[in-house]
Amino acid sequence: MSLLDTRVPAVLLRIDRNPFHHGTLGAVRSLGRAGVEVHVVADSAGSPVHRSRYVRRIHPPPLPGASPDDIVAVLRRVADRIGRPAVLVPMDDACAITAARMRDDLAPSYLLPAMPRSLAERVADKAELAAVCASAGVPHPVTLVPDSPAGVTDAVRQLGLPMVAKWSRPWLLPTGSGLRSTVLVRTEQQARALYLRTEEAGSPLLLQAYLPPGRDRDWFFHGYADHSGAVRAGGPGRKQLAWPRGAGLTAVGRWTPNPQVQALAERLTGELGYRGVFDLDFRRCGTTGHYHLLDFNPRPGAQFRLFADSAGLDVVRALHLDLTGRALPDGVPLAGREFVVENYAPFAALRPAPGGRELAWYARDDRTPGRAMWALWFRHVSRRLRERLGSPPATPAPLLIPRAASPGLTDDEKASS
Repeated sequence: MSLLDTRVPAVLLRIDRNPFHHGTLGAVRSLGRAGVEVHVVADSAGSPVHRSRYVRRIHPPPLPGASPDDIVAVLRRVADRIGRPAVLVPMDDACAITAARMRDDLAPSYLLPAMPRSLAERVADKAELAAVCASAGVPHPVTLVPDSPAGVTDAVRQLGLPMVAKWSRPWLLPTGSGLRSTVLVRTEQQARALYLRTEEAGSPLLLQAYLPPGRDRDWFFHGYADHSGAVRAGGPGRKQLAWPRGAGLTAVGRWTPNPQVQALAERLTGELGYRGVFDLDFRRCGTTGHYHLLDFNPRPGAQFRLFADSAGLDVVRALHLDLTGRALPDGVPLAGREFVVENYAPFAALRPAPGGRELAWYARDDRTPGRAMWALWFRHVSRRLRERLGSPPATPAPLLIPRAASPGLTDDEKASS
């Protein structure tokens, strides 16, 4: 008998066009292996995800920049095709914000956690997050919001250089603008140039004190806050390798007990009354030792499968169980388990893993997505090499990989590390 209620399908929703989003594949496999019928609403035609044996059907997604009403209209069409209520699993911030805001409009076709409509947007907004942390007593880097070029000068004076520049609502950044969600700025001129693009970015620019990276400083916490508010599934993890190096997403992570990070996560979600899946990013200050919250993502993180416990419970399965009225099993944390994204850390995927390992793309029971990923990845790398060498592409270029919003920074930091 399946742990999950297999009568209730799941719909994974993602607007982000990144073809290498391994978190979506992880959710497909997690639910599909448990016997759940999985539908994917995403631009997966050029992605390895659509090759998975566990995908029942791919549905056309909303267009980038779609309004909440447009997203709801797409989801209603999908619901009509499925013909029965489904658990909705948003896989990016824009989708999570819309799902929370439009929860009443999506019912009864979709099952979603019950929490304040604006809460997902509040925690995903990097300007709001600073205030959220202050009210909950959770450390957060000093953050300023300049309202003029002179305000940028004042921020530089207060924070010093280098400092971090972030857009408050990165999901609003227009495609093709070249704007990054987070960058390391080394001069006042760089900060001013970014500030002058505020209207184009669609949200305010934040300037934040820089916490340098270092050994054992980057941590994350994945969890599921159930209907009672208790944090179930998931756990704390240490980022061992990032892509790009010193920045970006987790290429290699390890499930590592950390009572301080656990306590901060539980305090914050409890204070907020948060319900559902969440992914937090922390950086430990090398001077004070305090863990500062850098990002609160109101949806599954790409490496959520790291935290599959002895009962097979992860945050996505916890969501399905809780929303369908089933009890969550009490598994044992598998501390020491690793998660490796093979295309970003190929050698790490080959070394011994005494505590166990989950790969982002390869799986013995679902091999085709892994092969498709390598074919797509080699085309991507070849195109980038041709661009650097100044040669015109021989074939139409595949989609660019969007830079992930992260507690790390961008290529500027990569160059300095």
